[in-house]
Amino acid sequence: MAKKRPQTKAGKTGQAQVTSGEIPVVGAREPCPCGSGRRYKACHGRAAAHAVTELVQRPFEGLAGECDWVALRELVPAATVPLTLKGGLPEGVPSVTLATVLPMAWPALRRDDGSVLLALQNDSTSGDLARDLADTLQRALETEPGNPVPPRRVPAEGPRLQDLLDADADFAPEVHSGFEFWIPPSADGADPEVAASLERANAAAIPTVKLTSVDSAYWCETPDKNHLRWVMPHPEEKLLDALARLQAGDGTSIGADTRLVGSFRAHGLMVPVWDLPTSMTAEECEKPAAEFAERLAGALASDAPLTAEERRARGGLTNRQVTLS
Repeated sequence: MAKKRPQTKAGKTGQAQVTSGEIPVVGAREPCPCGSGRRYKACHGRAAAHAVTELVQRPFEGLAGECDWVALRELVPAATVPLTLKGGLPEGVPSVTLATVLPMAWPALRRDDGSVLLALQNDSTSGDLARDLADTLQRALETEPGNPVPPRRVPAEGPRLQDLLDADADFAPEVHSGFEFWIPPSADGADPEVAASLERANAAAIPTVKLTSVDSAYWCETPDKNHLRWVMPHPEEKLLDALARLQAGDGTSIGADTRLVGSFRAHGLMVPVWDLPTSMTAEECEKPAAEFAERLAGALASDAPLTAEERRARGGLTNRQVTLS
């Protein structure tokens, strides 16, 4: 959900009225600076709040690998991705790497060698996750080496990730079995706090593997059963229709004893989830997942009205949706 903008003090009474294009952001319950006599939230604040809501619907839209950004934000415990900045790296910064999470929940870290680690799984304060991450990245590039970047409330205006990252660069996540990537190979040992945080994180991490046969699908292992979580770029209504067509014809299976159990909504995208038997490995998911992708493409291409059975299947899928963000 979008968070409210930080409140600031209104200007002094008696100031000249300002035009619509110059309306500053003030406290939601304060008089609107346009001079209408109404509170800001009931006047020009409505448009500002709506703009923020629109921004957060798909914060990673326009970035290479949008589906994988969503997966790493919501589903994957430990992963890293090299990032490419527009215009290249600043002097003294050998690399910038996106990480799912960092020790002590740091938003970012500037290592001793000047390289930057940017954490994806942190709270949003502006209502726009892409703006929050861009603010953290900019501060990390200017932080003295050997220091973490502290959290802060991000201004409502400012660049977004889409303004800082090269949209044409590859986005290739590397999924890790643990968080040892926190400690650079050249380090003699970890700080005691970092070591303790590493131990806790490794103990809680769910084994996860990214499939190679299809895009943005992640196998994970839990004590009771395994799962496949697949972030898809298609519009939700169109995807629900396609899945319903396949579900009605028993076409959603990806192997023996597998079942499409529902889906997540996350950052404007839909994430279908399958239950898998505990014996089914990530490698064994590859071929049936690729075959399902072909069936799904055919179902997505159909514009025929849903049959009664397909409508019932769609209703079941809709009832088993969980919104993550």
